[in-house]
Amino acid sequence: MAPPLNWPQTRIGGRVAPAGDPRQGMQVPYRRRPGPGHAVRSLAALASLTLVLALAAGCTQASSAPATTVPLKAGRYPSKISKEVCVTDAPKDVGLALGETAKVSTPTWVDHLYSCRFDYPGASMTLSVKELSSRDETTAYFDSLGAQLGVSRNLQNLGQGAFQTTDGSVVVRKDYKVLLVDISGLPSDFGNPPTTRAEIAVTVADVVLGCWAGD
Repeated sequence: MAPPLNWPQTRIGGRVAPAGDPRQGMQVPYRRRPGPGHAVRSLAALASLTLVLALAAGCTQASSAPATTVPLKAGRYPSKISKEVCVTDAPKDVGLALGETAKVSTPTWVDHLYSCRFDYPGASMTLSVKELSSRDETTAYFDSLGAQLGVSRNLQNLGQGAFQTTDGSVVVRKDYKVLLVDISGLPSDFGNPPTTRAEIAVTVADVVLGCWAGD
């Protein structure tokens, strides 16, 4: 028997259920077609995934190096992972993370401090790695930077101890090395898209530590 005229017509898969169909009058979930917003969100997710994969690829060679059992002491020349900060992996990966390409200055090596400057139009950022020879030396140097630069907050899950200074720079220790990301030469907002320089310091430190493996 056909349903009454005022019986709600139920659409099944975009079509009206025929008369006599037991599903007539039942509430069947309606599957909405993806709108333009869905495509935008998908593209944003794809772009984010692409950036993550690109950063990971840049660190593949470094992360494949076997870790040493005992950290290496400071030597006559800068270590391989210190050089990564200015010469190999970090400049490319920092550029991907910030959306800005830097001209990296010639690194210096003075008193076991390896350092270089990332120059941008009207702005700059300095990265340095202090190499030491024991846990006590590393702790003393790490603490001295806190006293000299000020500590605004401690940072979790970054190296073996990290803090942000009063101007937004970041200090991280790992084994017998201490990394300083000095963003005092950047404007308050920088990058593409613009980000606060304090957030940039954390991002850059995270990128560098992600490429450090072994000693």
